[in-house]
Amino acid sequence: MKKLLLLLLGFAIGFLICYFYLNKPQNEINMTTPKGIITPKEAMALDEAFNSRHELISDSIVKRPDNRSSWWSIEDIEAFISLAKEQSKELGYDMNGIRVYLGAYPSDEKEVGYTTMFMVPTGNPSLSEGKVISVPSGNGDIPGGDGLNEGTIGDPPAATYPQ
Repeated sequence: MKKLLLLLLGFAIGFLICYFYLNKPQNEINMTTPKGIITPKEAMALDEAFNSRHELISDSIVKRPDNRSSWWSIEDIEAFISLAKEQSKELGYDMNGIRVYLGAYPSDEKEVGYTTMFMVPTGNPSLSEGKVISVPSGNGDIPGGDGLNEGTIGDPPAATYPQ
């Protein structure tokens, strides 16, 4: 009888251990901090350091407050990354990152175009079959890869960090 109770107690403890071990919340994400994370204070310092450049551009080139930021939804960024990865494979590249460029919309007869930011995929040519050793060529833009633009401009365009 004593052995039966110990056996049942062992099963009960084993069941509880398995239950709690196997029923961890599914939404737990093991997240690592990306390289380059900055604090809000550091972001403010970068934004303030850009003020003189922004004033020069606004006063002497566009003759009005120019755009200082772009915003994209998480859905757009995730969709862009998925598209860029797939397109990179089709173009024979291994995508390894994204580069952000500053650009400007074309001017018309009335006014100079606003500054914009756009993203392009970067990567290295994929290893071809039969190639034993490959030296990555760096983080170059992927030729023929589509970029992402048309983020929402700041509101107002000259708004500084934080908005």
